[in-house]
Formats: sequence, structure tokens, C-alpha cells
Amino acid sequence: MNKLIILAIVLGLTVSQTYNSNLKQYTFDQYIQDFNKGYQYGSSEYFMRKAIFEQKLAEIIAFNEQTNQSYKKGVNRFTDLTDSEFKQNSLGYSKNMSNVRAFRNLSVKNLEVTEQQLKELPVNVDWRQKGVVTPVKDQGHCGSCWAFASTATIESYAAINSGQLKTLSTQQLVSCVPNPYQCGGTGGCNGAISELAFNYVQLYGLTSEFKYPYQSYVSGVTGNCTFDSTQQTPEVALDGYVKLQANDYDALLYALANIGPLAVAVDASQWRNYQSGVFNGCSYTDNIDVNHVVVLVGYGTDPELGDYWLIRNSWGTKFGENGYIRLARESKVTCGTDYTPLDGQACAGQNVPTKVCGQCGVAYDAAYPTNVRVIG
Repeated sequence: MNKLIILAIVLGLTVSQTYNSNLKQYTFDQYIQDFNKGYQYGSSEYFMRKAIFEQKLAEIIAFNEQTNQSYKKGVNRFTDLTDSEFKQNSLGYSKNMSNVRAFRNLSVKNLEVTEQQLKELPVNVDWRQKGVVTPVKDQGHCGSCWAFASTATIESYAAINSGQLKTLSTQQLVSCVPNPYQCGGTGGCNGAISELAFNYVQLYGLTSEFKYPYQSYVSGVTGNCTFDSTQQTPEVALDGYVKLQANDYDALLYALANIGPLAVAVDASQWRNYQSGVFNGCSYTDNIDVNHVVVLVGYGTDPELGDYWLIRNSWGTKFGENGYIRLARESKVTCGTDYTPLDGQACAGQNVPTKVCGQCGVAYDAAYPTNVRVIG
């Protein structure tokens, strides 16, 4: 693994371990300092947040005392939020995409993967090792996970194809991508889907983060689009995107190993306190509410914890393992049902229970952009 990547991971884990090493002694006032919370001491909000924090902290400590778990929980910037606040501020996707077929170049690709091809797949894949993954970013209080996952995926394919690792503008997607059918939400900070982002970049290109920096972190406001493709030259262009057949484990493995990182949709409802290890906290017997878009950048096997998918999140480097989470990767395809396609943000007029497979539904919806090239 690249030495810089190792250093970044170690430093990130060290920061996380600093405030998670002795949770029984950890106080709300220390939490405020560690996570730059601006609560005024003695105010009503201070005491409200303190009560939430102490309840969540007790739950985290109790969970970590169980010896049969494959992952650990810890405190992060979500620990003083209610469940509804967490969902509203940190997610931003809905699974129902039937109306997306109205958009250009939707290509559902049925990859026919043979047994021999599966046997020839590498044991471990980590696209970070190839130098084609930019640092983890933080969406803040904006439901723009779809834009962050799309930007990160495009960045990786631009690097794979050109050798140039560009940091591209997420704000351009948040503010400029239209969402007339309300797929994944109403657009911007209120949710959308990666396919809409890829379609937009196909038409107008994507500029750099330097030229169009992210501004929705604190405000949670989408903002007006200020990019004019007739006056400004984008950094990258692409020709379209491919969407893998839903719930196809073999295709997911093959594409990840042989093509590149994938934008995938997941149920992140239970991720808020994840610290480390291989997460298996999504129950297949419960409602799997697919509500978040992330980037699948690899897979592997932990000698103690088993097989996993490697996921890049958009909640900053203080989340999980330096901004990443490892999801349990079952050897046998396991599926559940999303009974709430209209929960939060969904394509208007759709409410059909959906079959979703893989831990937290990771195999349900995967897509990647095609022919990404640097032009700026």
C-alpha cells in the first residue's frame, strides 16, 4: 500500500481513538471541544444536546462491552443529534428510480460473469492503493451524499483514464443538477441520485473544487447555480453511465475489480455510531430503508472479522475508519425488503416495496460513469 495512504489511515485512526479510547470518562464538554460544537454553556440547547449525547454514549458503551460483535461504535459529530436530525442532515437518497428512464443514456448492464472469471478475481481490491481516490470529504448539514458519491466516482475514473487525480466540484452538482421527477428527493440538499449527476456532467461537464467550492456544509442550502458552460471550461467530461443489474453480487465484484469504483446506494440508518471493524448491523428481517449514496472502492477479507466491502463515505475523516466503513460481505447472497420507498425522498408517485440484497442493500443500486476524460 502507498506509504502516504498508510500514514493518512494511521493518523485518522489515531484521532478517532483519542476520543474513543476511554468513553466511560468522556464528557459532553470534552465532546463539544473535540467536535467544535458551538453550544452556549447553560443554555436550553446545551442541556438538550447533553441529554441526547449521554443517552447515545451509554448505548455505545453497552454495545462495545459485548464480546461477540464484529465492529465497534464510537462518538462522532452525530452523537448529540436525534435520529430524525441525523436522517435529515446526513443522508439524501431514495431508492425508487423508475422515472429515471426518462433521462438519456440509461444503460442497465447485465454482466454475465462466469465461474472462471470469479475464480480469477483478486482476493483483495482497494482502489486507494492505485492513487485514484481523492481524500474523504464531508457533506455537512446538506443531504448531498448523491453529489459527493458522484463527484468522487468521476474523480477516480478521470484518474484511471488520464493519470491525473483532480478534485472536482461537488457544489456544482448540488446547485446545478435538475431533478424534475423528484428522484431521490427534490434535488440539491434535499436529495437526488448519482444517475442524475452523471447525466448532467455528460451535458455540461464538471469544474474543479477550486473554481466552485463547496458552500452548503453549514447552511444546508442548495444555492443557485453559478456555472455557465458557455462561459466556463469544465475540468472533465464524460459520455454517460452504466447501471449494473440490481442485486447482482457477481457483477458487483467483477465491475469493482476490473472497471473501477462504483456509486452505490445503501441503508445508512444504523451507521451513525460506527467506529471500526466489519459492520453487520443491518438486519435482513427489518425494513432496509435505502437512503444514502456512497462509493464502493474495494473488497477484502479481515483475518479475524471475515469478508467485507470497503466503502468511502461523505461524513468526514472523523467518521469510522478515517472516513471509511467496512460492510460485511456474505458468501451467499442475502436479501431483504425496502418497505418504505417514499420515506424521506423518492420519485414522485412511486411506493412499491423493493427487493434489496447485500448488507445494508449494497448490491441493489450500483452505477459508474463512462469515458471520463480530463479536458481542462
